[in-house]
Amino acid sequence: MFRKKQKPQHLPQDHRFLSHKPNSGAPATVSDEVIPRITNETIEVHRDEVLRGARKFIYPLQHSKHKIVIFSVTIIVAAIIGFMSYVTLGLYRWQYTSDFMYQITKVLPLPVARIGGTFVAYENYLFELRHYIHYFDTQQDVDFASAQGRAQLAEQRKKSIESVVNYAYVKKIARQKNITVSAKEVDAQVAMLRSQNKLGSDNKVFENILKDYWGWSIGDFRRSIEQEILTSKVLQALDVKTKTTADDVLAQIKAGKDFAALAKQYSNDPATKDRGGEIGFLITKNDQNLPSQTLDALSKLKAGEVSGVINLGYGLEIIKNLGDQDGKTKAAIIVLTFKDISYYLNDYKDKQKAQVFIKA
Repeated sequence: MFRKKQKPQHLPQDHRFLSHKPNSGAPATVSDEVIPRITNETIEVHRDEVLRGARKFIYPLQHSKHKIVIFSVTIIVAAIIGFMSYVTLGLYRWQYTSDFMYQITKVLPLPVARIGGTFVAYENYLFELRHYIHYFDTQQDVDFASAQGRAQLAEQRKKSIESVVNYAYVKKIARQKNITVSAKEVDAQVAMLRSQNKLGSDNKVFENILKDYWGWSIGDFRRSIEQEILTSKVLQALDVKTKTTADDVLAQIKAGKDFAALAKQYSNDPATKDRGGEIGFLITKNDQNLPSQTLDALSKLKAGEVSGVINLGYGLEIIKNLGDQDGKTKAAIIVLTFKDISYYLNDYKDKQKAQVFIKA
């Protein structure tokens, strides 16, 4: 009834996992190879092999970058050289006065002349010249392409270069004599002109007048005022004789001497001298025929009063209020003119000659 239990039968392919006998004639399998051990040394060797393989790609890339840098630098240097060559020729040979060139001279400290070890900025020359060109072009309709216009421009170039060189000497003298101009002095001068309505009724009109007539900004106008004040101060310091005479005349007036007699004796103004200094017309507050300094001083005087010594820039003045008539003022003046600034600068020019870099 009971069957005899048989032993389990195994398939031949299963038997090889139980008992493996290497066959010397058969090819080696994965299990037959020796598996290397991973150590610090083997990692280092492997890393070097990888890097050696990558260098053949890195070196050409680095070489290309080097060529790009050289090429870029070459282009930049060539552009700078070309630009500077154009600017140099434009300013020193062709003497361009365009706004572009003017802006360049504001950035680059290019000289137009040299006095000893001091350079005169090209920008100063263009500042002086350009506002005259603007005025002649817009207000006088001068055609600078015509023969007459070219001659007028050439003459103005000479005047402008002479003016900026002279002002460079003025600044050197001012430094030697410790003469300065403060912002308050400039403000006072501008305020005086504004009060006399010589610069327009408001800021907008003022700006438009400056732009239309001279091509200036308010900052440019203040700059010109500062130059005028400094030149006037230096001239007064140099012309000691005129200042001494003016102080002496004022002292005589205060001592009771007749104003008209002193005007006939000392005044340099041919229009009023023979009339005892009396101005031949009645004066209004905004009179355009008299200097702003004269109007400002007169407005502060009562009838019969005499001012102190007034610096007009080109000379010194003493003014007397002779009384009002029909809402206007009658006045008399004594004017003592300075010698021309060039008279005093000649000695400085002989000692330290100016070298001008353009042909004016």
